[in-house]
Amino acid sequence: MTKYREILRLSGMGLSQRSIASSCQCSRNTVSEVLKRAKEKDLSWPLPEDVADADLQYLLFPEKAQVSSRKIPDCEYIHRELAKSGVTLSLLWSEYCEMCRLSQEIPLKYTQFCNYYRKYAATTKATMHIQRKPGEQMEVDWAGQTASLVDAETGELVPVYIFVAALSCSQYAYVEGFLSQNQESWIAAHNNAFTHFGGVPKFSYPTTSRPVLNNPHGIPLSSTKPIMKWPSTMARQ
Repeated sequence: MTKYREILRLSGMGLSQRSIASSCQCSRNTVSEVLKRAKEKDLSWPLPEDVADADLQYLLFPEKAQVSSRKIPDCEYIHRELAKSGVTLSLLWSEYCEMCRLSQEIPLKYTQFCNYYRKYAATTKATMHIQRKPGEQMEVDWAGQTASLVDAETGELVPVYIFVAALSCSQYAYVEGFLSQNQESWIAAHNNAFTHFGGVPKFSYPTTSRPVLNNPHGIPLSSTKPIMKWPSTMARQ
């Protein structure tokens, strides 16, 4: 396999293409093509630490790259679609899975799909201007790290799960701790966030795939009965 990482490293040190080719035991044409594509993708040394060799190969030569037997997502398409109002990674992942089903290919899992795009965005320094209407949508999730409190009777540490909600346009946030991540806590957290914000947004999107919702399009389409009843309850308040 061509040493793409080493080629970029040596180029970053100022070595000539002839010296790089000799060190990496490849042709000067290969070095030239790698550096040309790296420039087109705005790749430079040092690379982000979490960019694996397979990721680098895909970024430079997507036509040659393979991730096991799974279909590689089109990160450029994903990046363009995310600039559109109401489009989320979870929605694009569902679309990607459907395409894989129709073509009888194996899709990446949601977390792998997200990581693949985020590495693409970080490595290529991809940026976009996303149009957001004030108050239109809210992004929600449980924080990755938990807090804790001390049980007054036993002295044991009790985990506290942190709910975070942020209005997409202003990034105005609401944070609250819960002793559970069950449906009751999820709904209560939203109600408290709406009260804090002084209104209910048109859409509420989980930033990661959550079994409590089991739906990439937002809370109103959930198949679980408690959440099915919740939007109409909020509308009457």
